[in-house]
Amino acid sequence: MSAGPKNVDAAAPVIETPRLLLRRMTPADADALFAVLGDPVSMKYYPDAFSRDDVNRWIAWSIASYAEHGHGLYAMVLKSSGEVIGDCGHVRQDVDGATEIEIGYHVLRSLQGLGYATEAARACVEYGFAKLGAKRMISLIRPENLASRRVAEKAGMTIEKEIVRKGFVHLVYSISRPG
Repeated sequence: MSAGPKNVDAAAPVIETPRLLLRRMTPADADALFAVLGDPVSMKYYPDAFSRDDVNRWIAWSIASYAEHGHGLYAMVLKSSGEVIGDCGHVRQDVDGATEIEIGYHVLRSLQGLGYATEAARACVEYGFAKLGAKRMISLIRPENLASRRVAEKAGMTIEKEIVRKGFVHLVYSISRPG
C-alpha cells in the first residue's frame, strides 16, 4: 500500500463527518491533545496519563505513521469552533503475531458521551474499507472500559477474543469488510 503524497496540507481534513473534521496532527496540537491525553480520569484505562513529552512523542509517532503508512491517528476537530477535542484514526498494531489496523479514539472528558467518538469511529471504519483497502479493523479495549466498548459496538464491531497486552487483559473488537 502506498504511503500517499508527501506534501499534504496538515490542515486539510482527511475525514469529514457532520460535526467533525479529522485531520493530520501537527506539533501545534500539543496543548489541546494534552488536555485529553494528560487527563488521569480520561486515561484511567492506560497505564498512566500522558506527560507533555508523551504527547509530543504521540504527535511525532502519528506524523511518522502518515509518512510510512499513509494513515495514523488524526486530530479530531469540532467543525463548529475549530477546537481540537481529541484524536481518532488508524494505528498499526501487532496482535498475536499479525499486523492489524486498529481504530483508536480519545475525546476531551467534558465532551464525552455526546457521540463524537462514535461519529469519528464510524467514519474511520468507512474510510478504512473504502480508502485504505482494509479487509478488517480492530479496536483493543480493556473489558472495564464500558464507554469505549459501546463506541466500538456502535461502529459495528463485535468481540472476537481476549488477549493480554502490556500486562492487561484487552478485548479485541473487530469488523470485517462487507461482502
